[in-house]
Amino acid sequence: MDTKFKLHGFNNLTKTLSFNMYDICYTRTEADRTAYIEYIDEQYNADRLTQILTTVTEIIGANILNVAKQDYDPQGASVTILVSEGPVDEQKHSLEVQSASPGPVPNIVLAHLDKSHITVHTYPEYHPYEGISTFRADIDVSTCGEISPLKALNYLIHSFDADMMTLDYRVRGFTRDITGKKMFIDHEINSIQNYIPDDVKVLYNMIDVNVYPENIFHTKCKLKAFDLDNYLFGYTKEELHPGTRNEITKKVKKEMDEIFYGTNVANAMFKIDD
Repeated sequence: MDTKFKLHGFNNLTKTLSFNMYDICYTRTEADRTAYIEYIDEQYNADRLTQILTTVTEIIGANILNVAKQDYDPQGASVTILVSEGPVDEQKHSLEVQSASPGPVPNIVLAHLDKSHITVHTYPEYHPYEGISTFRADIDVSTCGEISPLKALNYLIHSFDADMMTLDYRVRGFTRDITGKKMFIDHEINSIQNYIPDDVKVLYNMIDVNVYPENIFHTKCKLKAFDLDNYLFGYTKEELHPGTRNEITKKVKKEMDEIFYGTNVANAMFKIDD
């Protein structure tokens, strides 16, 4: 769509995309668990995360004002970027409404924007005795003005090999057109899924919970296919006794379902498909 609205002053809407991903792994021994945490901390250290967020900033058309990053001891990392809205090509106080579509997949961490920011925090952790280790990354892209964080969603999805994703998008505040009429959202949207490409959507089971009058959109995603080899650290399922393989499969699936549904579930729910 190329419709344009004439605005009075600046676009004061605040748009926030929260991208939350999980990676699940079965770590058989304490040494495996330590090695997995070290691997995650190396793969997603503050420098690598900064590169990712810098690309996000470029995708949404913002300018970096400040970057703060930190690797934590014993594990985890954070990056925060402050950004400013990039120059508007045409009329400064007009707003072009764009159709919903997946954004690009280029190559880019956290930066500070003028009135806007991008942040990422990582949370590697493990079960005290069940052998399950998880890695969670939370990324928030919050913008004011015409730039939209949804443009960066496709790139973020491709930057992390996620078993599950929780996606939240909210538009807050209001702006005015030249007649003084309030606008509480400046683009059409009925689901975050509109901004996810079809070749990604086919891989995941998805659930939407949307509150349209409040401009709140929520989508949860869990991989459809399950191959135990993708969840073992340092060995393959062929090296395991069939009984052990089934027990590990049950533990991993339980972990995934509990995270996906946001509740503790009973072991009896799970069936193992060989």
